[in-house]
Amino acid sequence: MRAFHSNLVLSFYKAPREQTDDREYDQPCRESLLLMPETPMSLSAALTLLRQFTPHYLTCLSTVLLMVASNHAVANEVLHLNLRTRAQVAPGMNQYRETLETATWQADQTAIVICDMWNDHYCRNAARRVAEMAPRMNEVLNKARSQGVLIIHSPSGCMNQYEGTPQRKLAQQAPRFQTRLPLQGWCYRDEKQESVLPVKVDQPSDDDGTIRKAVRFFDRQIETLQIKKGDAITDSAEAFYLMQQRGIKNVIIMGVHTNMCVLGRPFGIRQLVYQGKNVVLMRDMTDSMYNPRDEPYVNHYTGNDLVFEHIERFWCPTVTSADILGGKPFRFPGDKRQHLVVVMAENEYETSRTLPAFALKHFGAFFKITCVYANADNRNDLPGIEVLNQADLAIWSIRRRTFPQRQLDVLRKYLADGKPLVALRTTSHAFSLREGQPAKGLQQWPDFDQQVLGGNYHDHYPNEAKTFVQPLQAAAGHPILDGIAPSEFRVFGSLYKNHPLATTAAPLMLGRVAAAEMAEPVAWTHQRPNRGRIFYTSLGHPQSFEVPQFQRLLRNATYWAAGLPSPPLSPRTASLTQTK
Repeated sequence: MRAFHSNLVLSFYKAPREQTDDREYDQPCRESLLLMPETPMSLSAALTLLRQFTPHYLTCLSTVLLMVASNHAVANEVLHLNLRTRAQVAPGMNQYRETLETATWQADQTAIVICDMWNDHYCRNAARRVAEMAPRMNEVLNKARSQGVLIIHSPSGCMNQYEGTPQRKLAQQAPRFQTRLPLQGWCYRDEKQESVLPVKVDQPSDDDGTIRKAVRFFDRQIETLQIKKGDAITDSAEAFYLMQQRGIKNVIIMGVHTNMCVLGRPFGIRQLVYQGKNVVLMRDMTDSMYNPRDEPYVNHYTGNDLVFEHIERFWCPTVTSADILGGKPFRFPGDKRQHLVVVMAENEYETSRTLPAFALKHFGAFFKITCVYANADNRNDLPGIEVLNQADLAIWSIRRRTFPQRQLDVLRKYLADGKPLVALRTTSHAFSLREGQPAKGLQQWPDFDQQVLGGNYHDHYPNEAKTFVQPLQAAAGHPILDGIAPSEFRVFGSLYKNHPLATTAAPLMLGRVAAAEMAEPVAWTHQRPNRGRIFYTSLGHPQSFEVPQFQRLLRNATYWAAGLPSPPLSPRTASLTQTK
C-alpha cells in the first residue's frame, strides 16, 4: 500500500445547534474545511475519515475533492520496535524484572510527539541536556517522517511563535471527537493506579549547584529540531484530535521532562494511555527533572533510569532511538557511570530483597544498576541474564542452581573477559548440586568456587552458633577494610568452613564460633590469571545487612572491584561528587 501527500477539502452543512470548535449554529450553514494539507495519508485512511464525519455532524456532504500528488508519495512502511516493560518477579514481591518483546507498527498509523524541547530552561543542566540530545532526536524525526510517521511538535506555551504556520493550522483544524474519558488539561497522578514517583522534585531545582529563578527562559522549540512540511504544532488536546482524524493508533513520546510534562501534559503519556492509544516512551530521547541533592540521592542519570522503570511498570513500554536509526542508543556525554549488574538466584537469605535496596543506596551515585532475578516458577532459569554482556561490574548471590548452557555461557564469558566480581555467601556453591545430577539440558560448574573465588567451601557450623568476625591485622590498610574498626563484631548466619584457601587468595577477615577449633576466612580477594578482580565474603544473612561493619565491607569491596575509591559514606554527600 502507498501513502500520499493529499489536500482533502470538505464542504458540508452543519446541523442546527451542533457545537463544533467552540461555536454553536442556530441555522444550517455551509462551510469548507481543509484537512491534512500536504500530509502523508493513505486512500483507505481518507475514506475512513469521511465516514467519521457523517454520523457526528454532517447532514449533507456536498463536495469532496481529493487531489493526490503522486510525486510526494512515500512508502507505507513498518516500524520494528523492541519494547521494554517490567514484570513482577513473584506475587507479593515489590521487585520487578526487565522484560523485552518485539512489536510491529504501521508507520502511517503512528505519531511521534515531541514534548517541551524548549530553547532554554531555568535549570542550566536541563537546557544543556536538551541541546545534547536534540541532534540525535532530529535524526529520528527525519527517518520516521520519511517512513510516513506523523510528527507533532509540542513546545508548551510557545504557540504564538508558530501562529499562522501550516503546521499550527494543521493541528487547529482537527475536528473534535467524542472521547472514552474526558480530556484533561493536566493529568495528575492517580494514587489508586500509580505509586509515588521514585525521585523527588523540588522547584526551582538545578542539578549543577546553582539556582536561577523558575521563570520562563524559553520562547520556542530548540531550533535543532527541524519543523517540516506535513508536521503539526500544538500544546493541547488538539494533538489527540489530530490523531483521531488521521487514524493514529500508536504514539512514540520523546522530550522533557519525563517525570513531569512527559507524563502529565494533555498530549502526554497518561492522557494518551487513558484514551486507548498504544504508547511507548523513547527512553534515550528524554530527560527527567531531578537533582541528586534530593532523594534518593543518586546520579542524575540513575534518577532517569528509576523514572523509566516507573513508567514501564505503571504506564507503557519504552524503546530507544536505535529502533528507528539502528546502531547504539544515545547516551548523554555526562553519563560516565559504570554498569553494575546484580544477579540474584537464591531463596534462603533473601538477597532479592536486601541487595537491590543496598545497591541503590550505596552505588546509585556512580553506577547504572540492573537487577537480574531468577525465575520464581523455575529455579534454574535466569531471564534477562544477557544484560551481563553489557556489565562493567557484577554482584552475584546464587545458590545451587543448574542453568541451561546458553545462560551458563553468559556467566562464564563475563569472567573469561576479565571483568570484576563481588560474590556473596552461597555463591561459593552457586552452580553445584548437593547430590545427584542436573536435569536434562542443565549444566553444573562444580569447580567454580576453587577456580574463580579461590575458596574451599565444604560445610558450615551449626546455625545456632553465634558468629563473630574480625579484620586481619596483616590486611590492615587494604581499601576494602577502610573505615572498619579492627575489633571483633557480631554477624548473623552460620559460619562457613572454607579453610584452607587457594594460595592465590588473600584473606581480609576471619570468623569464629565458640565450638570451632580454628578461625575461618570470611572475606578475601582472589587474583585470577586474567587479572579480573574478585572479592568473596561468606557473610550475607539478612540481619547482617543491618550491621554497619558489614555494610562498609560490602560497599568498599564493590568500589575496589570496580577500580574506584570508596566515596563518602553519606548517600547525599556521595551524590554531590558525581560526574555531571
